[in-house]
Amino acid sequence: MPNQPIIETEGLTKVFTVKKTPVHAVTDLSFTAARGELVAFLGPNGAGKSTSLRMLTTLIPPTSGTARVVGRDIRTDAAGVRSRIGYVGQLTSGSFSQRVRDELLSQGAFYGMSKRDSGRRADELIESLDLGSFAKRSVQQLSGGQKRRLDIALGLMHAPPLIFLDEPSTGLDPQSRANLWDHILSLRTQHGTTVFLSTHYLDEADRYAERVMVMDKGRIIADDDAAALKATLAGDVLTFGFADAADATRAEATVARLSDAEVTVDGASLSLAVPEGDRLLPVVIRELDAAGILVRSATGVPPTLDDVFLALTGRTLREAGEGAAEPESESPAVADAPTAEKTGALR
Repeated sequence: MPNQPIIETEGLTKVFTVKKTPVHAVTDLSFTAARGELVAFLGPNGAGKSTSLRMLTTLIPPTSGTARVVGRDIRTDAAGVRSRIGYVGQLTSGSFSQRVRDELLSQGAFYGMSKRDSGRRADELIESLDLGSFAKRSVQQLSGGQKRRLDIALGLMHAPPLIFLDEPSTGLDPQSRANLWDHILSLRTQHGTTVFLSTHYLDEADRYAERVMVMDKGRIIADDDAAALKATLAGDVLTFGFADAADATRAEATVARLSDAEVTVDGASLSLAVPEGDRLLPVVIRELDAAGILVRSATGVPPTLDDVFLALTGRTLREAGEGAAEPESESPAVADAPTAEKTGALR
């Protein structure tokens, strides 16, 4: 049912021990995601995104806090969670020597599907994800984009209502990325699948996600749709050019009167960042003209999600991403986690 919670977390926290020192990878993760949403999870390397996904998919246990995923508790009913979700990790799925369709059939058998149901579901996914032209090839013969589509097919083999995608388009060329996104979006249209994904490509989140969650240093620092985040946290950058620095200085008082935003004068140009800049820009031009100040050029540049991160933290996502990656999970925590992450099956 639409708007019914499919993920509910409260105080979810993960602390690793690295060289006898506690490292807080995720702190107090609390949010609710509704059925049918496409949620983009953003943040630099080491922010805690992958650790969060691994906890929600039961690959590693939380240190504290609770979460229910598709109605099942991740602590007390890990098997119930795994049977109701799909997960596509960052590593390539599949046994390299096995053919694509056979790999899908093996996945179906793992989930207890009959041979007949597995065959029907495999053929359905091969068609919807456009795998038909290489369904008889071995996995090792596939391109990067083809392997990622197979990853998603494996994660969807048991028709879960929710799929987690951990940076699904990383390393793909622009054409393969666009193609992959076409298939991701079709999942919602054809199967009503809820999609929760992490990505470093801000243009993807801006264009496709209905909801954007930004994480930094293990905490959620923003949660809204992309348009709202950009309007409230960054704003459009308006820049006005004048004949000389004297005109720019004269214009400063007029522009400051029309907006509460900080106005910056740099030589013969003046700039400011404001919400709904498209409305303010013509007003400024009219007021300056009335004051006898000629505007030689005027531009309005809409904000990006990287501007949002800069406004929140003082850094861009690219700058923030230069740090160390998140610590790996302790292998004893979930004995089969490495296999699960590699194959796309939560085994």
